[in-house]
Amino acid sequence: MDHAADARCTDLMTITRYVLNEQTKHPESQGDFTILLSHIVLGCKYVCSAVNKAGLAKLLGLAGETNVQGEEQKKLDVLSNEVFVNALTSSGRTCILVSEEDEEATFVEPALRGKYCVVFDPLDGSSNIDCGVSIGTIFGIYMVKDFKNVTLDEVLQPGKHMVAAGYCMYGSSCTLVLSTGSGVNGFTLDPSLGEYILTHPNIKIPKRGKIYSVNEGNAKNWDGPTTKFVEKCKFPTDGSSPKSLRYIGSMVADVHRTLLYGGIFMYPGDKKSPDGKLRVLYEVFPMSFLMEQAGGQAFTGKERALDLIPKKIHERSPVFLGSYDDVEDIKALYAAAAKNA
Repeated sequence: MDHAADARCTDLMTITRYVLNEQTKHPESQGDFTILLSHIVLGCKYVCSAVNKAGLAKLLGLAGETNVQGEEQKKLDVLSNEVFVNALTSSGRTCILVSEEDEEATFVEPALRGKYCVVFDPLDGSSNIDCGVSIGTIFGIYMVKDFKNVTLDEVLQPGKHMVAAGYCMYGSSCTLVLSTGSGVNGFTLDPSLGEYILTHPNIKIPKRGKIYSVNEGNAKNWDGPTTKFVEKCKFPTDGSSPKSLRYIGSMVADVHRTLLYGGIFMYPGDKKSPDGKLRVLYEVFPMSFLMEQAGGQAFTGKERALDLIPKKIHERSPVFLGSYDDVEDIKALYAAAAKNA
């Protein structure tokens, strides 16, 4: 009998245990961050359950439809947004929430305010629900100086000021990837326990990868550096093998694969959308934070992604993120283009 293996199976590192362990490293900590994270985790579990039964529960219908009981149907992304807004507000640890689903930022009522600001996309890739492609929730957390007199400026900070970021992917398994600023860890939901278990400790992205991920349907509108980079991926001139193209069209799934296998994920600006399509606060920043924590890089075409200072809560930006050396290659092409301009 393999007692060591048995011990590993029974000594489970849950996400709660992991966060509490991290908390002990900060003697000044009062547990606020731990409480906030437990509410985010609960929101992820709820959305995971809703996603899994979406087809059966007719949650895929357009918001505004009514079911047989005469109740108004809520589309999954609307439901997910409500779940996270309620979970974060009721934690008593947040003061501002910025959601992809809401045009304006949500200011938490003074009695329930805490020192954190959370930016999130409650259901990224929701257009893929009908065909069963992996979708997910993305979130980033900032700490606020004065939560009693908080203003919108507290949210419009560069991504490097985030204290934590993560995403939860709802696919063949439900995986939550989290960084609190000291490395990246992945947890998988065990449905029989209802707990997230540490399955991917200390994720490190390979220094260079064999995969590139981009929507090639936009190629005719790309700028010079992006076109050259993709050409180099397909027809390398240094004798190396061409890279494989993998593009799912759901940011969480594409970034998750990039994080584990290496390579580069790109959503460049082009003639049609000069600022790209991805939103800075709750897509570019959290994913860039995770990439850097895992040893990779994130670049906008002009600067380090986490140095960007957003002016609006739904601002967009091009992004190139992934393995360190792959991002260095695209940076070199942009630098050469700027020199020749």
